[in-house]
Amino acid sequence: MNITPDSITFRKATASDAVPMAELGGATFTETFGHLYPPEDLQNFLSTSHSPENWARSLNDPNRGVFVVEHRNGRKIGFIVVGACKLPVENLEAQSGEIQQLYVLAEFHNLRLGRRLMELGLEWLASQGRAPLYIGVWSENYGAQRFYERYGFSKVGEYGFPVGKTVDREFILKR
Repeated sequence: MNITPDSITFRKATASDAVPMAELGGATFTETFGHLYPPEDLQNFLSTSHSPENWARSLNDPNRGVFVVEHRNGRKIGFIVVGACKLPVENLEAQSGEIQQLYVLAEFHNLRLGRRLMELGLEWLASQGRAPLYIGVWSENYGAQRFYERYGFSKVGEYGFPVGKTVDREFILKR
């Protein structure tokens, strides 16, 4: 698929996007991290975290901003989810915000779509008075860590992120 600036749209996702967002969320998670987990752990995680019902809750939550990039043919190719911080941060500030998810399908990497999604997410968090900001990132996802460093995030902690019975070592970054 050829991507040009006039062939894509960035917009706030709505409740009617629950099913395609579940598909996109599952696809991007699987292509990014699927190789790390036993099949049953991956399936368990996807069936809960990326179910249409879970996405419907996120899309209907007024305390979350979900933005999607889609091709003019309707195919959704990336997204960001932002909101109140839900990471296990000690002495968490009351108005803290979080970049909860940011994914772009691999075939569309290096087109600066993640950067534009990040800008939309940061704008939404600022409009909600959310500060400081946090993000959880897999300890071995060096590309994502470099991306977030460019936005002023730095490591302040670690935690375990469960995917089925597997527990990943995650870094907590703060800006």
